[in-house]
Amino acid sequence: MAAEAVLDIRNLVVEFPTRRGVLTAIRGIDLTIGRGEILGVVGESGAGKSLTGAAVIGLLESGGRIAEGEIHVCGRRIDQLPLREMQKLRGRTIGAIFQDPLTSLNPLLTVGDQLIETMRVHMPLSRAGAMARAVRLLQEVGIPSPELRIAQYPHQFSGGMRQRVVIALALCAEPELVIADEPTTALDVSIQAQITALLKRVCRDRGTAMMLITHDMGVIAETADRVAVMYAGRIVEIGPVASIIRAPRHPYTKGLIGSIPSLTQRSERLVQIDGSMPRLNAMPEGCAFHPRCRFAMAQCRRERPPLMPAGTSEAACWHLNGEVSHVA
Repeated sequence: MAAEAVLDIRNLVVEFPTRRGVLTAIRGIDLTIGRGEILGVVGESGAGKSLTGAAVIGLLESGGRIAEGEIHVCGRRIDQLPLREMQKLRGRTIGAIFQDPLTSLNPLLTVGDQLIETMRVHMPLSRAGAMARAVRLLQEVGIPSPELRIAQYPHQFSGGMRQRVVIALALCAEPELVIADEPTTALDVSIQAQITALLKRVCRDRGTAMMLITHDMGVIAETADRVAVMYAGRIVEIGPVASIIRAPRHPYTKGLIGSIPSLTQRSERLVQIDGSMPRLNAMPEGCAFHPRCRFAMAQCRRERPPLMPAGTSEAACWHLNGEVSHVA
């Protein structure tokens, strides 16, 4: 593992035992995120994005388990930690930002009390010291009049301001890694832009590593340094965000990017990916994307492609050196 890697995931496999057998939801993922880096994780609903983040935080849904692989944060393996040790890690080493801020905030406590409580659990601060730090944090994330707003309750904030409070809550114990799961989805476009700019600034100024989970390629293009494209529990393409946005190599990535409207190029219709994500109990042989891919050939139906070099990126596609890599 590189010395600068904050998060290092090796061959992660996540399973859900059911009465009809074991369902494999994450199928051998390898990821690293460096200090100060934002890795975007993108894909359709059901691709395994949020599940990967939940595995890192140790908050898999009931019945979910890590069947194989390892998760290291700052050089420490965390996937086998006892519950109590994992609870200490959350907040202090790993912060979390979720899609709906109301699920992260206690409606019965003021914003200040929630920040102060979190800081005092993880840091040696007096209440007065924690209060002063909470005011500075709210100011840092763009809350106006933080000295007044700190005494207010979550329902007294707008959606965008609540999300800023959640970001402050995720950062208040100075974590090394932040898992941000759809942090802008419920917000309007102008507020989305403010939040993505804030996330970028936080990572740049604090050196925080971030896994940004979203289905929105536009948010990825504006925010991330690298992007991992997921499909059916696997990474199908990963690399620098500029390279992948400009010249995607996997047919699925091409479809995601082709579905984004352009302000500079006129088009009669957007690209459409026919079909839907396969169910966990009906995963096709070979490449999981082949039933939806117009370039699928016999090898695609028979063998699962590994991630292979594709310029500055990697892609899991048998057509890398063929016509697919040249299709607009």
